[in-house]
Amino acid sequence: MNILEIDKLSFSYDKQVILEDISLTIKENDFLAIIGPNGGGKSTLLKAILGINKVKKGKIKFLGSKVEKNISTIGYVPQNTNVNVNFPIKVIEVVMMGHVGHKRPLLGYKKEEIACAMGALEQVGMQDFANVKIGTLSGGQRQRVMIARALCAHPKILLLDEPTASIDVDGQKQIYDLLKLLNKSITIVVVSHDISVILGYASKVAHINKKLTFHDISNRRNDIPNADNHFCEVEMLQLFGTQKSCGC
Repeated sequence: MNILEIDKLSFSYDKQVILEDISLTIKENDFLAIIGPNGGGKSTLLKAILGINKVKKGKIKFLGSKVEKNISTIGYVPQNTNVNVNFPIKVIEVVMMGHVGHKRPLLGYKKEEIACAMGALEQVGMQDFANVKIGTLSGGQRQRVMIARALCAHPKILLLDEPTASIDVDGQKQIYDLLKLLNKSITIVVVSHDISVILGYASKVAHINKKLTFHDISNRRNDIPNADNHFCEVEMLQLFGTQKSCGC
């Protein structure tokens, strides 16, 4: 089943072309890693999928329809989860913000919404921190909480922008192990600079540097690349048979 279909997408800021003729199909339970140089368009593509960057050329379909019709079933975890350590909000309150379209800040939340938030925290191993202030957590713990918040929307696809930025090596591996577990029931799309995670976790790779080159690495083949003279870190890892996972 196709979850997300991108067809001939181009995007520019003013006159500067950021994405050019991007076509990509993401299927159910794919684990797609988006890699490429800084400024290559990785985060821009995520924002286009989310509707933050308005697409003027090309099409994006989610579950066969326009993204806006199903936006509530797209989970998103932004890159920067740093918060003011003195901000008085508890972990459980942050997670309940994930109830898209059902926020009731003046009236509180329903019992089932609280139960859902606790269930999401349990999924990411943070249930014991439900009543702890978010600002007191480590970077890796905060990222888990943000993933739990996204899970409250019961997403069909989870988009993550540099989820392990500024997290130590052990924390990075824990995050990717968690995403691998979630991938059993949710399609995962993650922007990452950490090439070592690709062969360890991802099944598909999209290399973006204005244009997109797609790699299916689900079979972990060590074929010598010959696609349109494109040679990037993905082929390098496959060519030499490197089977590293994050943190190794």
